[in-house]
Amino acid sequence: MKPYVVAALYHFARLPDYAELREPLHAVCVDAGVRGTLLLASEGINGTIAGERHGIDAVLAWLRADPRLATLEHKESFADQLPFAKLKIKLKREIVTMGVPGVDPARLAGTYVDPQQWNTLLSNPDVLVVDTRNRYEVKVGTFRNAVSPQTDSFSEFPAYVARELRDQKQRPIAMFCTGGIRCEKATAYLREQGFEQVYHLHGGILKYLEQVPEADSLWQGECYVFDDRVAVGHGLRPGQTRRCEPCGAPLLPDELSSEDYDPGIHCPHCIAQLTPERRAMLLMRREQRATSG
Repeated sequence: MKPYVVAALYHFARLPDYAELREPLHAVCVDAGVRGTLLLASEGINGTIAGERHGIDAVLAWLRADPRLATLEHKESFADQLPFAKLKIKLKREIVTMGVPGVDPARLAGTYVDPQQWNTLLSNPDVLVVDTRNRYEVKVGTFRNAVSPQTDSFSEFPAYVARELRDQKQRPIAMFCTGGIRCEKATAYLREQGFEQVYHLHGGILKYLEQVPEADSLWQGECYVFDDRVAVGHGLRPGQTRRCEPCGAPLLPDELSSEDYDPGIHCPHCIAQLTPERRAMLLMRREQRATSG
């Protein structure tokens, strides 16, 4: 068993006192030896943390002791090293930024579909399957037959709905995302806009990859994650995707073998913008790391 537990979690709940939760939550995480990032807002909590088994259990128990978070769910995977260098607990307007006031998933979310039933929706030609993630995430992997809105941020999703879905309010629409939070909020937004048959993948891609055998899976590629693992595959095993350190772009195996990829210096996505001055600085930094390491 790998020594570190990685727990992705979120829960929509009314937390008008969210700012007051920050310091005690920070203290609990520090005492538990847990790192990662958690976001608090009046609409709930969202984030990913990592630590040893006892530490993760202690933080989750503390959160669930609040009646408003009693039904909080989380997804687990495992790592040989802590995938986070620091602990960050941030106060936000939204735990996932859509930028539309009044959207309330705690009141008006769509219908959950468990991973075991998700393939039925994917295989139904009458169902429009929408990947609510951003284009750089979709590039790493997505479900067969899924449509990408080609967004660069979740705040662009309402414009996609207005542009592409306005005439499909009677059509069944199934949405998914990494851990479930973006698609849950997206379903609430669609329902407020008058869409009638709206579904979302319970637990997100991570739960699907954990529970559905690879032989039965309709997932293609890997799933981008927001920590040092970069991506995971079936069984939540660490994937082959890497991240360009200077620009942050996820890099697939063919990009890692490209002549435009030089680790720590540039990749095919940022080489055109690399100035001689920045190249010299990055080369110096790489040499310093090699010497000190």
